[in-house]
This record gives sequence, structure tokens and C-alpha cells, in this order.
Amino acid sequence: QVRLVESGGGSVQAGGSLRLSCAISGFSWTRSCMGWFRQAPGKEREAVAVVDRDGIRMNAASVKGRFVISRDNAKNTLYLQMNALKAEDTAMYYCAADPHRLGSICYMAVSVYTYWGQGTQVTVSS
Repeated sequence: QVRLVESGGGSVQAGGSLRLSCAISGFSWTRSCMGWFRQAPGKEREAVAVVDRDGIRMNAASVKGRFVISRDNAKNTLYLQMNALKAEDTAMYYCAADPHRLGSICYMAVSVYTYWGQGTQVTVSS
């Protein structure tokens, strides 16, 4: 059974840091596109960062220079290091996979990703 389980969320003051983790099992994910997405109340779910099979990263403009997505295939874990957090970063954060991407190009569109975790809440106070 495919499982993506996020952890590491919590409450932090603006300017602080958090490291989110996503434990992955149930499918061969090392060649999948992996991404972190977030959704705030009343807003659409949006991509935060995506990493491809070779470790090439793409970031949303809103988090560029502050967040880093990474993958550890040996540990079956996807990470999101979040630095210089802002109140605007408050959201439910989800990890997701596009496991059937045959090429090496990954996309940031929410609709492309078919496997999703349950989410972990990040709250940043000003």
C-alpha cells in the first residue's frame, strides 16, 4: 500500500526554521518526481518545491532562497528545510509523488501528482 507520511510541522516564530520529513513506502519512488505542496485556509493548494530523480530542484518564487527540498533515497525520506519563515508560510504542508513520470522532467502542477500524504501543519507567528 502506498504511504506518504509527513512529520515535523509545528508552531514557530517568524524568522525561525523547521525541517519537514515525509516517510515513503509502498512504491518505487527513487525515479519519481517528488514535491512539497501547501494549502492555507481559503486558498488553492500550491506547489512549494519539486525535486526530480537526479536531485534537480525547482522552487516557487515565494520560497526561493528560503526553502530547500531534498530526497534521501536510501532512507526513503523526502525533506523540506524551511528557513526564514514568514507568517505567510502558515499552511498545511503535503508531500506528493508523480510515480509514473517516464522522463526526467518534473512539473509543479498539483494535478500531476497522484500520491499524497495526510499533511502536517506549519504555523508561523509574527
